[in-house]
Amino acid sequence: MKRFKWLLLIAVFALIAAACGDDAADETTAAPSDTTAAAETTAAPSDDGGTETTAAPETTEAPMVDLAGTSVTVFSSEDGVDEATGIQRALDVFAAETGIEITHSGARDFSEQINAQAAGGNPPDIAMFPQPGKVRDFAAQGFLLPLKAEVDAAVRPQWPAGTLETYSVDGTAYAVQVKTDLKSIVWYNTQVFADGGYSVPTTLGELVDLGNQMIADGQTPWCVGIESGPATGWVFTDWMEDMMLRIEGPEAYDQWTSNELKFSDPSVVAVGQTILDIWNTPGNTYAAGGSISATAHSADHGQPLVDGTCAMVRQASFFAAFLPEGTTVGPSGQIDTFYFPAADASSSPVLTAGNSAAAFRDAPEVWAVMEYLGSTAYAQERQKAQREIKGGDASGFLTANLNVDLNLWNELEGGFIAILLEANPARFDGADLMPAAVGSGTFWTEGTSAVNGDRTVEEAFAAIDASWPSS
Repeated sequence: MKRFKWLLLIAVFALIAAACGDDAADETTAAPSDTTAAAETTAAPSDDGGTETTAAPETTEAPMVDLAGTSVTVFSSEDGVDEATGIQRALDVFAAETGIEITHSGARDFSEQINAQAAGGNPPDIAMFPQPGKVRDFAAQGFLLPLKAEVDAAVRPQWPAGTLETYSVDGTAYAVQVKTDLKSIVWYNTQVFADGGYSVPTTLGELVDLGNQMIADGQTPWCVGIESGPATGWVFTDWMEDMMLRIEGPEAYDQWTSNELKFSDPSVVAVGQTILDIWNTPGNTYAAGGSISATAHSADHGQPLVDGTCAMVRQASFFAAFLPEGTTVGPSGQIDTFYFPAADASSSPVLTAGNSAAAFRDAPEVWAVMEYLGSTAYAQERQKAQREIKGGDASGFLTANLNVDLNLWNELEGGFIAILLEANPARFDGADLMPAAVGSGTFWTEGTSAVNGDRTVEEAFAAIDASWPSS
């Protein structure tokens, strides 16, 4: 297997060169459930000296708490007009039902702001975290509250097994998932493919071949940009994660995200170098901002892709929100998608990501909103709102909630959800799993340095290793 991995890397390098020439181990305990006490039974003596099982006495439901007149603040990293408006409209539905005033705000520099707010003692009531690593960091530091048992019990069955474990410390969950992104997707211009006679690739090697053929035909294959304000560099980390899954496999991926396999390991360095060699192949990349690091990951890709300036964008399911208004998406539309292919067609690794909500304040209204955020109702209300905002087609919002009505999504995005639920293997975004100092810190900044050519991949990755927290 190891020999195959290196042969694959050698093959990828050869294709690139040809194109250039032409031009913790403890067991965890399940989070508590509010159904436990009601389900317990007591053993009572029987007439024959044995025991008989007597059900615990029925409990009376606690009276409903009047939440009218209370308020809850929610802070997230989603500051795009469509996304932020979709979140607020979904929250407004629950506010109308309960009388809670719920206010959402989003910021691109979420990570910096939430750090300062938590340290300063003035955090929001609820924060939506893009990184599970940050949730676990904050939980360990005592900033976050563990989920109430009744919230855990209500939310857990609505999601695939293991979802809440992603946001758990020592078996206790601290967050509920509110959004799920599918990352292993390539968006492509259907007219460019039709005009060039190009076929959708089914393997990673075919994808590289396709890019080289496009270059030979005078067509720029890729739009690439990694600029995202304080989060600049995360697009590079996404490519890195998808390529690690495909070239090194899920076991190595898990070792890498947990720091067993170092960034400076030759196999990891080789994957990073492969990405940069592909991007830097003459004629391969269009960067609207003049350079990859100065080109925004979002709108700077959308219009050039629709115009045919580039043929493909590797971006997550939420990229639909950045396409120009009126863009038709799907097999008969201007833009369609294909799965970012694996090394061979026999496997289908999928990279996912998502936002989760965690609470800083202990109050009935906060837990009511938390339970709603983890529910099917929230996912469906946000979908309805965001799809309406986008004009009734693709919304850019996905969920892995098991109970949602897929008819609320168009055919394309409904297919994305099916991929999420059927992926084998699926792995969460590696940078988001790493400690925040690495995943949303040096992995971004050092990756950007390597993209800019300020450091070699070896130098950048060694610096990432040096930044990994010692405990």
